[in-house]
Amino acid sequence: MSAITTKRVTPEYELVDDDIETIRYLEHGYPSELIRWHAHTDYELHFIVASQGKVFVGDYIGNYKPGQLILTGPRLPHNWICQDGDTSVPLRDMVIRFDHESFEYGAKIFPELAEIMPMLQRAKSGIEFFDIDYHYLKETFSKVRDASGLQRVILALPLLHQLSQSRSYRLLSTVQIDLKSSETLQRKINTVVDYVSKNYANDITLADVASLIGMSDSHFSRFFKKATGNRFTEFVNRMRISRACNLLTETDQQIANICFQVGFNNVANFNRRFHELKGVTPRDFRTQYYQRIEG
Repeated sequence: MSAITTKRVTPEYELVDDDIETIRYLEHGYPSELIRWHAHTDYELHFIVASQGKVFVGDYIGNYKPGQLILTGPRLPHNWICQDGDTSVPLRDMVIRFDHESFEYGAKIFPELAEIMPMLQRAKSGIEFFDIDYHYLKETFSKVRDASGLQRVILALPLLHQLSQSRSYRLLSTVQIDLKSSETLQRKINTVVDYVSKNYANDITLADVASLIGMSDSHFSRFFKKATGNRFTEFVNRMRISRACNLLTETDQQIANICFQVGFNNVANFNRRFHELKGVTPRDFRTQYYQRIEG
């Protein structure tokens, strides 16, 4: 597996010295230049150890907090945006990184590695894993960080095998986005994502955001759909509904108040968009949440 020595150039700012290892490790705190909408040719297993906010994987928008474990596939754009205000953290994200070729070629020599391949296929959509002990993950990622060479592979494979056998997971992106845009265009998307995450409660027009990154309305509309899998208005609605889910489960505010707080202009439209994305009404979503935690 370690015979592959071709260096691969990616738009990611890698924090590793040697790019030819089968298993690579990187980490960052907050703030960091790594926190941006981006894609690359590798798989990445992200373990969040601090902060909370919004996670974006393909066309998926959700919440993250310490303990979250997500595997992203090659060329699948992703980003985690902290919403802890100006609080800085020295270590936010621990990442195990590897490429497809190592496992594909390795499985021809060691057939047992084929057990991992179905999980890698699912990772094209992004996978969030559940019910994995936080302390076990922290210890495993730390050991991988501190090891090198064959020892690093030996330490990482049991975790990858465990995840490949897990049935406690969900796929995230409804479309398998293959982002091949340039670094400049990825930065433009990151600017838009960051702007919407900070201003979702206000009126946001396509024209305003298009001008923010120097594009015409029509060009931006096509570009944004290709890069994120969402029309811009859909993306804004997803952001607002995601925030509404937080408020429904973390507060006892009236639904009408939540509707206006997250940027919708009327309750009927809020209920309709919520049902489209979540399959239930806001009231049923709150009821089901409390039934789960009480049960």
